[in-house]
Amino acid sequence: MNAAVATSVFGVFMVATVALGLFAVRGRRGGEGGGLAEWSVGGRSLGTVFIWVLMAGEGYTSFSYLGAAGWGYNYGAPVLYVVAYMSCGYAVGYVVGPMLWAYARRHGLVGITDMVAHRFGRPWLGALVAVLATVFLLPYIQLQITGMGVVVSTISYGAISLDWAYFIAFAVTTGFVVVSGLRGSAWVSVLKDVMVIATLGFLAVYVPMHYFDGYGPFLDRLVTEKSEWLTFPGHGDSGLGQAWFITTSFLNSLTVVIFPTTVAGYLGAKNADVLRRNAMWLPAYNVLLFVPMLLGMAALFVVPGLVGAESNLALFKLVVDSLPAWSVGIIGVAAALSSIVPMAVFMLVIGTMWGRSVLSLVPRWEQRQKGAAQVVVVIAGSLALLLTYTAPNTLVRLSLISYEGMAQLLPMVLLGLMWRRLTLLGALSGLAVGVGVVCGFVFTENDPVWGVNAGIVALGANLAVALAVTYAGPRETDERPDEEVLARDELEDEAPVPVG
Repeated sequence: MNAAVATSVFGVFMVATVALGLFAVRGRRGGEGGGLAEWSVGGRSLGTVFIWVLMAGEGYTSFSYLGAAGWGYNYGAPVLYVVAYMSCGYAVGYVVGPMLWAYARRHGLVGITDMVAHRFGRPWLGALVAVLATVFLLPYIQLQITGMGVVVSTISYGAISLDWAYFIAFAVTTGFVVVSGLRGSAWVSVLKDVMVIATLGFLAVYVPMHYFDGYGPFLDRLVTEKSEWLTFPGHGDSGLGQAWFITTSFLNSLTVVIFPTTVAGYLGAKNADVLRRNAMWLPAYNVLLFVPMLLGMAALFVVPGLVGAESNLALFKLVVDSLPAWSVGIIGVAAALSSIVPMAVFMLVIGTMWGRSVLSLVPRWEQRQKGAAQVVVVIAGSLALLLTYTAPNTLVRLSLISYEGMAQLLPMVLLGLMWRRLTLLGALSGLAVGVGVVCGFVFTENDPVWGVNAGIVALGANLAVALAVTYAGPRETDERPDEEVLARDELEDEAPVPVG
């Protein structure tokens, strides 16, 4: 009976989610408005509210309910890097977001692959970056499929197997994003955010009161019995000390502003001021992330002994056994939507990159970029699903691989758009070294390395090689003026022109 009630609640909300996505794009499928720009960046017309909830989705994924609680359960304090890097990333985005938005709007671009190709005047470079970015984005899609699958299986009280739950996650999200694009994701983000705030707010009160008779007794017990979880490097021999925390927060705060999904949110805004307002307000949204982290540590006393991937269920173990089935279903819906929205945007971005920068190089696909992008969405989702079945991993490790790899695009994208002297050979050489170093560390399980994030070591080597090759090699000739090549803050364009 519990399984039937919870899965029924879940099913009703999933149908409502798809319907909301379809409603969002009504009347926008035909003509020019139904092209790639409308599908991939919402026609560059989304206002403050939609951009706010869409970009907040970067912070509230399946990680919020599963990985954050799991890290709180396993390690404790190191999980706070998530709050640190996202808040710092929004500050960096206050400057970078409007620059990228203005650059893309001025030149009719729809993603970072477009920007790189335009900056260096090489269409094939956009294709190369699209392939590389896809490699590092697929683990994040796998992360969301895994997270939603675990949620579906758990709230069904085991009635739905993990294998079927993974497929449901793939099917719902793929169908949703192919039809609705970025605008549909923004609309569903509103529903997701309402449910996330409501469920996490409820759990923040319910769990301490139900299991510990309040926050006072819970925190007293945590300090007395689990003090190791409250300091660096946290519980166990994790290697996640202060140096790791600082380097990871720094690296991710820079990387998040060029992450293809973040850039998709930037480019969907109707003006640069929308992005500045969001950069100021989004850090406040991160306060809710403390809830699953804290509840993960609460689970240490309620469901001790969880090991490996099982620890990702720490939060749900607290609620499945103590709450009625209908409320378990609603909490499951909030967690599932926290997978669907970011997964949809990741798949959409991969489709856009390939439709615009890779398949457009083939003459027969050049005029059918949106159709090509939608086909790629299905292929990318299918590949991520296959990886979920054949190469499962823990949730946080997958996200770290994505960020450390994507960080290697920082010199080519950010430095390239702000410093004209950077040459194509320098950018490519640095990128090759950075990707090689980070893959070497990750695949040999040497991350952290020397107590710091392996990605920042790779980025340091990347930047050093890019600068060395740029200064040692021949200067490139590009006849285009600076305003055609470089990005600039939109505030410069908005400033009044002096008179006299």
